[in-house]
Amino acid sequence: MAYHHLDPDALPETEDYPCDRRGLSEAAELHALHAATYTMAPGEQLPRTYHYHKQREELFYVRSGTLYVETPDGEFVVPADEVFVAEPESPHRAYNPADADEQVRVLGVGAPKTDIALPYDPDGD
Repeated sequence: MAYHHLDPDALPETEDYPCDRRGLSEAAELHALHAATYTMAPGEQLPRTYHYHKQREELFYVRSGTLYVETPDGEFVVPADEVFVAEPESPHRAYNPADADEQVRVLGVGAPKTDIALPYDPDGD
């Protein structure tokens, strides 16, 4: 058996990421589940790009602040203590608007972990 008790704030930041990302999957050596915490200052986004996944289901639990999620179906506004879910093949880009008054803290989980993000072009170019 193996157990992990983690403090996300004690983990290193992921390099070259558009916001403060702390990889829980890596620290806990998870093989099937992607999990990370994200802290976005005003003007920062959670993913590296507007994207979708072929198989991965993603869930974002907003711990504090308000998360905005751009999708082809419109924008979702997700306040603290609520959850946003993106099913496979559903393009999305989570962000904190530049004119926001506060940072946003999010717990993101998804499975399968190995299903990489595929870029999505909202203009169809």
